[in-house]
Amino acid sequence: MQTKSLAILSLALAASSAFAQTAASEPASSLSFNVGVTSDYRFRSVAQTSFKPALQAGVDYAHTSGLYLGAWGSNISWIKDYVGATDGTLEVDLYGGYKGEIASGLNFDLGVITYQYPGNTADKVLVNANTTEVYGALTFGIVTAKYSQATSNFIANPDSKGSAYFELAAAFDLGNGFTLTPHVGRQTIPNQVNSAGDYTDYSLTLGKDFGKGLTASLAAMTTDAKDSFYKVGSFDNLGKNAVTVGVKYTF
Repeated sequence: MQTKSLAILSLALAASSAFAQTAASEPASSLSFNVGVTSDYRFRSVAQTSFKPALQAGVDYAHTSGLYLGAWGSNISWIKDYVGATDGTLEVDLYGGYKGEIASGLNFDLGVITYQYPGNTADKVLVNANTTEVYGALTFGIVTAKYSQATSNFIANPDSKGSAYFELAAAFDLGNGFTLTPHVGRQTIPNQVNSAGDYTDYSLTLGKDFGKGLTASLAAMTTDAKDSFYKVGSFDNLGKNAVTVGVKYTF
């Protein structure tokens, strides 16, 4: 009995040592970079580049504790084209949050994001375009529900603090690196005449992971965005139906 007990104890200690070495070899944090291009930059299915291509890049930091931070940027044109401001052609997003598990298969994500438009002069026409939101998301299996709410005016709309976006999405693994993601969202912007800024959007995205950090996507989307709010002058409705193609490389 004693010999057997010692053998079991030796195995347990060896396993513990091996586990400790494995755990120690795993980095506590990671830093990744990404660069991509899209045929038409859409934010919540609303065009940000007046239906033209965009070049985008970002950096992400993640810690094993669940903490994460990141920055992302893209060219944009809606501030000049739709607001009528003289300056504002760049979007820089800064975000951070915390992810964790509530129960087996049920995960949460809480964070804050600020959409910055350096040097924008939208305040000369309406209000400054810079926007900050807090958000919370729950994921169970393949389904994610997320709620975002603005703590400032929302993308150059006066008296729009409290604007909110609720979205529901699911990610279906089709095999061979393909995923299919249906999505529905509802944007509300308070204190707008006849709630003209409110809309619902729908999208369906087919993604392909080619490995070694290279991914591509094909997305079809539609909204019920109103012309009275999302169409200006000779420019078309920013929420009009679209099919977009994107490629991203992460390293």
